[in-house]
Amino acid sequence: MTATKRFYNEEIGKDLFKVLKKMWGGEFDTLISEKVCVVPGEVSLTQMGLIDDSNLVEEMKNQVEIIVNLAATTKFDERYDVALATNTLGAKHVISFAKQCPNLKLLVHVSTAYVSGEREGHILETPYKLGESLNGMEGLDIATEQKVAEEKFKQLQENGAMEETINLALKDLGLERARMYGWPNTYVFTKAMGEMVVSDPKNNLPLIIIRPTIVTSTYKEPFPGWIEGVRTIDSLILGYAKGKLTCFLGGINSIVDLVPADMVVNMIIMAMVAHKHQPSNQTIYHVGSSARNSMRYIEFKRFNYRYFTENPWINKDGNAVKVGEVTVFNNMASFSRYMNIRYLVFLKGLEFANKAFCHSFQDKYVDTKRKFNLVMRLVELYRPYLFFSAVFDDTNAERLRRDIQNKDTETETFFLDPKDINWEDYFMNAHIPGLVKHVFK
Repeated sequence: MTATKRFYNEEIGKDLFKVLKKMWGGEFDTLISEKVCVVPGEVSLTQMGLIDDSNLVEEMKNQVEIIVNLAATTKFDERYDVALATNTLGAKHVISFAKQCPNLKLLVHVSTAYVSGEREGHILETPYKLGESLNGMEGLDIATEQKVAEEKFKQLQENGAMEETINLALKDLGLERARMYGWPNTYVFTKAMGEMVVSDPKNNLPLIIIRPTIVTSTYKEPFPGWIEGVRTIDSLILGYAKGKLTCFLGGINSIVDLVPADMVVNMIIMAMVAHKHQPSNQTIYHVGSSARNSMRYIEFKRFNYRYFTENPWINKDGNAVKVGEVTVFNNMASFSRYMNIRYLVFLKGLEFANKAFCHSFQDKYVDTKRKFNLVMRLVELYRPYLFFSAVFDDTNAERLRRDIQNKDTETETFFLDPKDINWEDYFMNAHIPGLVKHVFK
């Protein structure tokens, strides 16, 4: 599809814009065409893959004042070559383009708070330097990482590996390289390297970095509960609603650092306004809730139980699914024992029966083994966030909130302060109903 068609199908055509459509009526399309210029491109390519139209590219360079880089792949175990190309080299390509914009007033790079890895305590709004690892391991070099990924891909192709084998091998490579330097997964590792690229003082660009925590559905703008796709904690909600989640791994008193999507967007807008008029070389903003209004897994568990007790999920047979209390394992060892007793013993028995009866249970055995391995892989990927105990300092974000509210009373209508969130009301009346309506349907 063309870029314009994708924009209208995947963005403007969504329910997200229903408020604006109602407000503007027949003038909506005119509004969009006046405000938005869609340009085909691919951030992982040199010059961001901009089409070979020198007039358009020159026009962009001369007119652009603010660049917001939101492009990313957010899969925890993405193929290493794909994650590097988008999250790290993509940031490099954006920087290269920004340097060619003579009227640039601000570059906004959207990262993630979890570039901090599995650190504990109070995590400050400080930058990462090129080559800096989390565990003290020396030798982290982006060009080397790119070469490692390219050589692995080339080797697999030369050996005639199937696409599925290549995908899995490159996913494993990403996790291996991330853990080698102290990050828990490919996503946060490549995002951290992306930050290193944009933070390099040699760039000499007016820069702000936005680090959101776990982004959830909208709190109130343009309406409560808008979300697209199943995100992080939402897979747990879906599994519980359908009666398939009977146990849970995590520290029941661990912090779940959530932030509604509209708060993140509002912080980006407010930061753009503030820094456009008062440029600075670099400022980092944590956008989350742990420092001022934290929520814990025990509350998350309670909200889900209450909602689906009062509003049970209706399965494909038309029957209401009855939910109950979930067994919580507060460490990896107890969860592994449970999985081994409940599933691995059965899997070993099935393997024996399959061999004894001339592979009569082959399909059942392969499917069960695949599901078991998938669950254990996902648990290992999400483990750092299920026992997360750190708090993200948001001193810069709080200072920005205060400065803006002191200067402009109209900004009181902007949802900016995590202390304004009533988590129970949000889950019961916005987030879970939004998931059911926009995603689980």
